Amino acid sequence: MTYGGSLAPKALRALTTPKAPEANRSNALHPGAWWVWALGLGTAASRTTNPLLLGLLVGVAGYVVAARRTEAPWARSYGAFVKLGLLVLAIRLVFAIVLGSPIPGSQLLFTLPEVPLPDWAKGIRIGGRVTAEGLVFALYDGLKLATLLICVGAANALANPARLLKSLPGALYEAGVAVVVALTFAPQLIADLQRLRAARRLRGRPDRGVRGLVQVGLPVLEGALERSVSLAAAMDARGYGRTAEVPLSVRRTTAVLTLGGLLGVCAGTYGLLAAAGAGYGLPLLLVSLVLAMAGLWLGGRRSVRSRYRPDRWGARAWLVSGSGVAVAALMIWAASYAPEALHPGVVPLTAPELPLWPAACVLLGLLPAWVAPAPPRKEAP
Repeated sequence: MTYGGSLAPKALRALTTPKAPEANRSNALHPGAWWVWALGLGTAASRTTNPLLLGLLVGVAGYVVAARRTEAPWARSYGAFVKLGLLVLAIRLVFAIVLGSPIPGSQLLFTLPEVPLPDWAKGIRIGGRVTAEGLVFALYDGLKLATLLICVGAANALANPARLLKSLPGALYEAGVAVVVALTFAPQLIADLQRLRAARRLRGRPDRGVRGLVQVGLPVLEGALERSVSLAAAMDARGYGRTAEVPLSVRRTTAVLTLGGLLGVCAGTYGLLAAAGAGYGLPLLLVSLVLAMAGLWLGGRRSVRSRYRPDRWGARAWLVSGSGVAVAALMIWAASYAPEALHPGVVPLTAPELPLWPAACVLLGLLPAWVAPAPPRKEAP
């Protein structure tokens, strides 16, 4: 066990270790630690619009991903999230140009032809003046959204989804099994699709268009259905899906606690991410998390199962998750202590400056690049 009094010596030993060990099945980092770390960086990004701090957060996430991601298929998703973030940024700028910006500005860049709208659409405009202040405001806002997406992409690239689903509470066991099965069959579907398309091309038949999609897609779906039925029969024969009998009052209490807790988590998260709701967001989020965890614990009584080689939350997992939580907490404190440094003004336009203390807090997010187990090295050919 790595809890309680044994945590401090192990954490100190991990910090003073000159080099992280090579990752294997026995010392692999708990996937939940990567998600806590990434969500901490995302929370920090939600508290600022300073492009220099946001760029520093992206750099921290990218460095840790480059240092600790493996050759697994899910590790390649980071690039897709970066592209998605850039797309969101571009869409935000296009909307600001076409639909205008709520920020008043005096530095006119250009004027688009304005489309006349009826009276019921008062307050909405298409085209018109495009100012530098409005464009910079949209750039800062879009960059914040892009940074949030990139932080989520870092968690996707570093955390093993199958192991994360295996660590779910017993109440979510059936949903976790369904997702794991879907993730396992997805590569087979893609391989079947590529094989059938190659076969049609060799025969001189079209593999594109609606007709080609139907003639290729139906055999792929038929094969997937046959495999699903076979797997379901095999799982049923081995006892999957069996549930224990629990009283009706327990089931109702479980539903109330779980649904109420999850709704409270959504409301608390919204309040924590909103600039004006930080006062009630954190208490509501903590209370709702306790309710949701109680509901999941009660719901786990229906699932009678054992776990094979469960993942341990060791000292390195505490350090990785703690670095993300520290970045989020320090950035929330900095947002209330020096809000002008985290939100550079756009009216009038001023060049953003890099605040030293918040930047130093963000650099704490680099800790996983040294304490997390390193991925196995590639052998020379």
